[in-house]
Amino acid sequence: MRAPVRAPQASVSITDADFLKFREFFYRKTGIHFDESKRYFVDKRLVERIQVTGADDFRSYFIALRFERSSDELQHLVNAMTVNETYFFRESYQFDCMVNHMLDECARRKPAGERLRIWSIPSSTGEEPYSIAIYLLERWPGIHEHDVEIFSSDIDTSVLEAAQRGVYSPRSVSNLPAQYLDRYFSKRPDGTYAISRDLVSAVEFSRLNLSDAADCRRFRDIDIIFCRNLLIYFDDVSRRLAAENLFESLRPGGFLCLGHSESMSRISTLYTVRRFPDALVYQRPVQGGKP
Repeated sequence: MRAPVRAPQASVSITDADFLKFREFFYRKTGIHFDESKRYFVDKRLVERIQVTGADDFRSYFIALRFERSSDELQHLVNAMTVNETYFFRESYQFDCMVNHMLDECARRKPAGERLRIWSIPSSTGEEPYSIAIYLLERWPGIHEHDVEIFSSDIDTSVLEAAQRGVYSPRSVSNLPAQYLDRYFSKRPDGTYAISRDLVSAVEFSRLNLSDAADCRRFRDIDIIFCRNLLIYFDDVSRRLAAENLFESLRPGGFLCLGHSESMSRISTLYTVRRFPDALVYQRPVQGGKP
């Protein structure tokens, strides 16, 4: 007996008005701003979600999205709309700066026995926080004298799940020295690499919206924050809010690392610029305003 043939779903289109309405809603929820250059990307992801949910058109989908109680679909949409592309030891000069300068300076200010705290946001699929862990183990002598906590957060729950699985493509690990690959990874039959479960357990992952001050209050007294290539997706207002939230999360004297194309001087005057031999970073002044 032949299975019944379903009629193909009518094509869904996103009008200019639909795009503007959705853009404003998504901005309010996440702080992420989509300009016209992202129109094709946004429309494609929106149509995919409309079809997956079985909605008839954008209007019915958007009404359900706005009034859903669980926020499950909003999270699916956030996962679809955020771009997560990274690899191990990306922009490694900042990791060099961390082990050569920043950590020692932070450690000198710490009361005896108090842990150093490092926060990576966005976590993406985990390459950055795990790179931090490897750098600490391999290149910072102080790891034998100080306990370090590593936190990592993202608004996308699907990448957080991937980070905790810890399985990576050959491209993702291509920048790692061979001895690190052998020491911290095991090659799987399909050619991918699984990271050591000890490293997975060394990082505490969590979902976080950087535009939400209440969300960010969970993180305080952080010594070093890596927030690289995230603020480029925000507009000026959201960038300023994110900068303030990060500032509040930092311990006085703590450091913030941005992506190479980002500049805090165009966003906020709260931070002091520090120029180390390895990298330029931003610092929350200690009491009295001196680094």
